[in-house]
Amino acid sequence: MVSHDPGTNPGPAGQVGEHVGGTATTPPARRLLDAAAGPLHPTARDTLVAAVDAGWADPARLHSEGRRARALLDRSREVVAAGLGVRPGEVSFLPSGPAAISRAVEGMLHAARRRGARTVASAVEHSAVLVPARARASSVDDPTLLAEVPVDALGRVDLDAWAAAVAEPGTVVAALQSANGEVGTRQPVTDAYEACRRAGVPLVVDASASLGRDDVPEHWDVLVGDARTWAGPPLGVLVVREGVRWHWSGARADVEHGRTDVVPWVPVALAAAEAWQQTQATRVPDAATTSRLVSRVRDAAAGVPDTQVVGDPVDRLPHVVTFSSLYVDGEVVVGALDAAGFAVASGSACTSSTLEPSHVLSAMGVLTHGNVRVTLPLPAVSPGVTADVDAFCAALAPTVAAVRASLGVGDL
Repeated sequence: MVSHDPGTNPGPAGQVGEHVGGTATTPPARRLLDAAAGPLHPTARDTLVAAVDAGWADPARLHSEGRRARALLDRSREVVAAGLGVRPGEVSFLPSGPAAISRAVEGMLHAARRRGARTVASAVEHSAVLVPARARASSVDDPTLLAEVPVDALGRVDLDAWAAAVAEPGTVVAALQSANGEVGTRQPVTDAYEACRRAGVPLVVDASASLGRDDVPEHWDVLVGDARTWAGPPLGVLVVREGVRWHWSGARADVEHGRTDVVPWVPVALAAAEAWQQTQATRVPDAATTSRLVSRVRDAAAGVPDTQVVGDPVDRLPHVVTFSSLYVDGEVVVGALDAAGFAVASGSACTSSTLEPSHVLSAMGVLTHGNVRVTLPLPAVSPGVTADVDAFCAALAPTVAAVRASLGVGDL
């Protein structure tokens, strides 16, 4: 499947042709290495298109079209629930992954508002957890309402500090990623969950970077996912186990079990469910393939002078790698790689649009300058991913060297 920007003319073999100074030029082939929010799985795309006609109606309506939409929405929920090993009634669809993360914590805080208001989270959590939590603490001038638990140089949470933090009086919710979407390091979720259980504090597990690409976490009270991770459309998944005290202040009982006020668009839910089925059918071999490719990128980046590859080299997500190079800005390197045909990212996985230093890398105490993040797509989305990685590894060192030379720091 080939896509091109609106207003451009497809050139030979589906590439986009440009005219510069009256001369036709063909840009380099595009190589997708930033799939944190990548293209749809081809089968999910077909499902989305077909579902626009079959499931356009409001699933709350009682007419035939509404009932058909309701049946399709229910089926989508059943597919995702089965894949997660939970009951359909525990699953709600929200507009996005970040919205689901924020709502997960909000619901826990509201349900426990008479017992306390303190949140515990790792220092590398998604901004959808940390930013609202910091704002709540600031609004009442009480910094103790948020405990940001430190991580080590690999990005893994300090379990002793975590256990001490959740045991503090007034703590009513803890939030921890299953794995970090920027550096790939898996978190010790089982041990963190046990510490929460001993303290009587529910645990929200943010699996938005791992669901569909890694094993489903087993130990949690509330689970969050993002369909974009498994090559689905933008759709947040919020799972609240039966018996967990969770309540959102703006709940409407008739919308997604009272967990949102936005009725899901049925075609999007269907496409997410289809992407889940397709991804799960090939997840193990796909993970093996991308893990090998990530190792190749790590080796290539480690071979670039004054470059630090971060995150756990072994206990990690199979499709994510980040590295940082001295003497250059990450955005400049990303721009140079983009000009060479490589789509990569820079900055924090959840706040890259701000062009601020990554809070994840800062918390790890590693190099934040010259940061580049690679998130490999599924082979079904990008069949040429192996060749793309080979080309990227070959281009990386010369590109960084050229950027340094252009800034006059090539000899440092």
